Amino acid sequence: MGDTLGLLEEARQVAADLGYVVREEPLGDLPGGRCTVGGVVHVLLNISQSASDRLECLVSAISPDPRLATVPKSRLLEVRCRRQVRGEAAD
Repeated sequence: MGDTLGLLEEARQVAADLGYVVREEPLGDLPGGRCTVGGVVHVLLNISQSASDRLECLVSAISPDPRLATVPKSRLLEVRCRRQVRGEAAD
């Protein structure tokens, strides 16, 4: 769980570095995801989901961004993002 929370926090910072606004809100049964509001890209995370699910949602939202390669990140987060792009399941 510690790795998950640390990765979630790192992914939030990476998303912010890329210009995303990350918001955690109660979204009912919706998992959240990426959306654009007024030209600003937001990533909505369902606060009622587990940290692991929120991490997967956030990684899914930022992984396709080509600018991701230019942002410093841990090897662990980099591997997760690559797996997401390739469509592989997380460990």
